[in-house]
Amino acid sequence: MAAKPYIVALEEHYQDPEVKAHTPGAGGAVAAAIGERLDDLGTLRLREMDEAGIDFQVLSHSIPGLQGVDAATGVPLARRVNDRLAEAVRAHPDRFAAFAALPTADPRAAADELERTVTRLGFKGAMINGLTSGVFHDGERFWPIYERAAALDVPIYIHPALPQQAVVEAYYKDYVQKHPGLLRAGWGFTVETATQGIRFVLSGVFGAYPGLKVILGHMGEGLPFYLWRISHGLRASMNAKTFREVFCEHFYITTSGFFSDPALICCMMEMGIDRILFSVDYPFADNPPATEWTETLPICAEDKEKLLSGNARRLLKL
Repeated sequence: MAAKPYIVALEEHYQDPEVKAHTPGAGGAVAAAIGERLDDLGTLRLREMDEAGIDFQVLSHSIPGLQGVDAATGVPLARRVNDRLAEAVRAHPDRFAAFAALPTADPRAAADELERTVTRLGFKGAMINGLTSGVFHDGERFWPIYERAAALDVPIYIHPALPQQAVVEAYYKDYVQKHPGLLRAGWGFTVETATQGIRFVLSGVFGAYPGLKVILGHMGEGLPFYLWRISHGLRASMNAKTFREVFCEHFYITTSGFFSDPALICCMMEMGIDRILFSVDYPFADNPPATEWTETLPICAEDKEKLLSGNARRLLKL
């Protein structure tokens, strides 16, 4: 009988009570069962990991995190939040690691906090949720964060949050009351975050910091499927490297909340297995369907090992 594969999941969320108090209702209504799991960094979480065969989680704050607070609030709050998360990791170092929460309203302070959490607390990078005050994070005011991430050789995970209100009004208001999921995993999350990914490539930040690594969840928010067409559409203005070349050089993607054989195979054909990492999106997605999906994947054993843990070990230095 083959040994059970070691499984690392790296888009697995929690919420800090102090951040929750500063951002009431910002992430939309959360079911009681999900709220209970977001609040737990111990018995319940570990039991559900064990039941599904997940060995290790990289923890990150749920939406909107510190992107939902101003600079004056966010800078001191970030230190407290990350210190509390570090305590949870220290309590179970064989089961947890962490991505930092960054006060992006003050990018230079955010860069300093990233360095503190990586060098002093052992964090593996950072997660940024959605926009900051309605602004995408590719603008040069945010580049101190990416300069520091490249210098530290840690990735930045770009995660969705609710679309800004102007987008909701223009795109979704006719259907959102009946179909609230349209703003989230149903479409709004994808559009907003894929747009952010495209803007990163066009901004020049990867030219400025060639070592920068960015992670996108949810099978890359659909971008792997569109790489050929985006590259073709931008061929006249991107001369040195194609969009596809830049994307495949600097981006990693995860399977969070997206357990589809055709989608995985498409991403493998476009990007290669070395750029794809297993994730669940716990507790917004359940652990068992994610790990059960991996049991019948139409890929070889070597590629499955890379997907389930090998790529994460390499990227995050686990």
